[in-house]
Amino acid sequence: MGVANLTQSERRLSPRIPASMFGIVLGLAGFSNVWRAAHVTWHLPGFVGEGLFFIACVAWIAIASLYSLKWVQAPEAARAEAEHPVQCCFIGLAGVSTLLIAQGALAFSRTLAVIFFAIGGAITVIFALWRTGRLWRGDRSPASTTPVLYLPTVAGGFVSGTVAAALGWHDWGQMLFGAGFFSWLAIESVLLHRLYTGTPLPPALRPTLGIQLAPPAVGVVSYLSVGSGAPDLVAHAMIGYAGLQAMLLLRMGRWITEQPFSASYWAFTFGATALAAAVIRLSPLDHAGAISIIAPPIFVLANLLVLLVAASTVRLIARHQFLPAAAPITPCAAPR
Repeated sequence: MGVANLTQSERRLSPRIPASMFGIVLGLAGFSNVWRAAHVTWHLPGFVGEGLFFIACVAWIAIASLYSLKWVQAPEAARAEAEHPVQCCFIGLAGVSTLLIAQGALAFSRTLAVIFFAIGGAITVIFALWRTGRLWRGDRSPASTTPVLYLPTVAGGFVSGTVAAALGWHDWGQMLFGAGFFSWLAIESVLLHRLYTGTPLPPALRPTLGIQLAPPAVGVVSYLSVGSGAPDLVAHAMIGYAGLQAMLLLRMGRWITEQPFSASYWAFTFGATALAAAVIRLSPLDHAGAISIIAPPIFVLANLLVLLVAASTVRLIARHQFLPAAAPITPCAAPR
C-alpha cells in the first residue's frame, strides 16, 4: 500500500503508535493464560480465557498494523524511536507479542502456531542481536538504564523458550531459557547499581519499573515449561523473588504513579499475570503448601490490576487522550 492510499485515520494514528503499545498485547495474552490455567486447575469458565485471547489477537493485529504503517508513512519517526536509548527496547515486544499469539493459537492450530513462532522468534532474535550489539559498544548515559533493557533478550529468551516447549521442542526451549536467564542475571546487576547509585528516575520513566516484576515471573513460567513442571527449589526461589519485586512495587506505588496514567502502565500487567499463571499451575502439585495458599489471592490481585489498567485505558481512549500528542506529518520519500 502506498502512502497516498492510506486512509485519513491511518495517516493520523500510525506515526503516533509507539512500540511500547505492544505491552498491551502482552498484558492481555498473559491475562488469557491466567484464566486458561484457572480453568484447568479450578474449573473456572473456559470461555473467559478464550475470549481474552481473542481480544489479545485483535489488539495485536491493530497495533502491529499501525506500527508497521509507521515505518511506511513516517520512517524518520520510526528510526528516531529505534535510536532512542529507552524507547528502542520496546520494539522487541513486537516479536514477544507475536510469540504469545503463537502460544495461544496452539490450542486451535499447530500449523498457525508454528508460523507465528517462526515470525516472532525471528523478530526477537534479530532485534535482540542488533540492540545488544549497540549496547555493548558503550558510550551511553547511566540515566537511560531502566528495566526496558530486559525486553530484547530476557523477555525474548523466556517467552521463546516457553513457546518452543509448548510446541514439543524442549531442548530448544531449554537453550532459549538459558539465554533469557543469564541475560537477566547480568542486566539485573547493572540496573540495580543504577537505581541504587544514580539519579532518581524521572516521573515519565517510573512506570517502566513495572517491568521489574516480569523476569522472575515470566522466568518461572519458562522454567516450568522447559523442565519437569514440578514445584522444586528453583521454582519456589523464582516465585519468592517475584513476590519480593511485587511488594517493592506496591511499597513504591505512590512515587511511581506520579506520572499520569498512560500506555506505559501496562508494563505492570505481564509480570503480574505470569506470576498468577505460575502459582495457579503449581497449586495442585504443592499439596496444601505455600503455593496453594498464595495462588487464590494472587489470582484475584492480578485480575484487579489488569481490569484497572484496562478500564483506565478505555477511559482515556474515550477522551481521545490515550495516544501521544500528534506531531507534524510530512510525506515520506520513496524508498531508496
